[in-house]
Amino acid sequence: MSTDLVPTDLDHDITLIARRYRRAGGVGIQVLNLVGGQAENLLERLPDTVKDRLEDATNKALNVALIAATRSRGIVPDQSKWLNTAAATAMGAAGGAGGLPTALAELPVTTTVLLRAIQGIAAEYGFDPLEPNIQAECLQVFAAAGPLANDDGADMGFLSARVTLSGTTVQGIIARIAPRLSAALGQKLAAQAIPIIGAVAGAATNYAYTSYYQEMAHVHFGLLRTGEKHGVARDQLILQLSVAVQQS
Repeated sequence: MSTDLVPTDLDHDITLIARRYRRAGGVGIQVLNLVGGQAENLLERLPDTVKDRLEDATNKALNVALIAATRSRGIVPDQSKWLNTAAATAMGAAGGAGGLPTALAELPVTTTVLLRAIQGIAAEYGFDPLEPNIQAECLQVFAAAGPLANDDGADMGFLSARVTLSGTTVQGIIARIAPRLSAALGQKLAAQAIPIIGAVAGAATNYAYTSYYQEMAHVHFGLLRTGEKHGVARDQLILQLSVAVQQS
C-alpha cells in the first residue's frame, strides 16, 4: 500500500490523517493572494448567467466524470499524485487562457481527472473503485469544502455523511453533492476568468484543487481503513480527528 498510513496504534493513525487535513488547503491561500480577493467574493465576479447554471453544469460534469473515470480504469493505470497534479495544472492553464468559455469547457475534463485520482487513492487503501459503494465514497470526497474555503478544521461534514446506495442511486448522491461542489468550482471559474492572468490563475487553481482533493481522499479513505483496522465507530473517529486537527 503506497501511503504513509502505516500506523502502530489508533492515535498515530489519527495524527497522520489530521496532518493531511491541515495540509490540504495550504495552497489555496496562495491562489487567493494571486487573484487578489477573498474566497467569498470570488463568485460575485461571475456573470449571473453563469452562476444560474453553475449547479447544473457541475451535475453534468460529475456524471461525465463518473462514466469516464470508471471506464478508463481498465485501460489506463492509476497515476502518481504529481502526474495527476501536473495534468490538471496544464488543463487549468489552457482553460484560463480563453476566459470563461474555455474554463467552462475544461470543467468536466478536470473533474474527470480529479475523480480518477480519488479512485486511485481509494485503491491504495485497499478499496475497489469499481464497487458501487466505493464509487459513492469517491464522489463523497467532492463534498469537502474546497481549497479556497475558510476551513479551520471545524467542517468535517463530508466525513460524517453516511454514504450508501440503499434506497437511493449514484444519481441521488451526485444531486446531493453538486450544490456544494458547484460553489467550489465557481470560485475556480472566477479565478480563471480574471483578465490577463487567466492562464496563470487557471494553472494555480487547478494545482490547488488537485492537491486538495487528493489530500481529502487520503483523509476520507484513511479514516475508513482506520475504522476497519481498529474496529472504531466512524463518529468516534471523526471526533478524535477533529480534536487532532485543532491541536496540530
